[in-house]
Amino acid sequence: MVSATVAVQPVITNIGGISIALFVDDPAFVQLLLKRYAGFVNPTGDFQFRINIELVEQKTKFEHSQDLKVEMEAGLWIFRRGDFRAEWNPEMGKGKILQSANPYSADAVLRIVHTLILARQGGFLLHAASAVRGGRAFVFSGVSGAGKTTISRLAPPDTTLLTDEISYIRPDGNGYRAFGTPFAGELATPGENVSAPVSTLFFLEKGKENRVENVFRDQAMRSLLRNILFFAEDAELVNLVFQSACNFVENICIRRLVFVPDQRVWETIRPGNRPPR
Repeated sequence: MVSATVAVQPVITNIGGISIALFVDDPAFVQLLLKRYAGFVNPTGDFQFRINIELVEQKTKFEHSQDLKVEMEAGLWIFRRGDFRAEWNPEMGKGKILQSANPYSADAVLRIVHTLILARQGGFLLHAASAVRGGRAFVFSGVSGAGKTTISRLAPPDTTLLTDEISYIRPDGNGYRAFGTPFAGELATPGENVSAPVSTLFFLEKGKENRVENVFRDQAMRSLLRNILFFAEDAELVNLVFQSACNFVENICIRRLVFVPDQRVWETIRPGNRPPR
């Protein structure tokens, strides 16, 4: 890949406490990125990692299929999809993207890079909504249609939304902390760039009444692993993510939330103790 011409002022994203600078020499695209990551831009100029972006013609196709491929080649991670080709050097903390002027391509690469970084830090991205209430984070996980956007839309005014789609989870002492992300779902609204200790993870299920049910460890593990976002075909990192999931289940209260889609559901959402094993 040809290196991009580096912009004087990069767009420095700060997501989950990790700063990744995006360098591109196109002023219009810089403005797109600033708008896309508003609220998640580090104003200090400091960053831990960097990615150079080279823009190409909109009609350029990088793969025959839109399916994402993430593979290790000669010490570099190579990401391929129909709308971009990217590489990531994990030793140097640097990467490159070849793409059209579409902020969603860079967005996809950012998500992949964060999963690779988090895998070695004991954290993960989770297909889940999350919100802060009373200084504690509540995480609501489920497949598409389970109710993540609904539970987010019904949140009371004293709740701070972290995300309605992709939750950012990292270890925090003996527990875990959830961070806001700009990765929005159906609400099309980014979360707030704040964080809080995780109190409870709820697996969502729509029903005819509001109730909270216990989830045993084996059930929790299966459901959690099904909803963790991880794209790389790498045995070592997959094992690290598995261990992170085990630690999360051991240390965080996990419940099933059966709910009716109205605001009364939030009356049942409160901190809980860890479930039976």
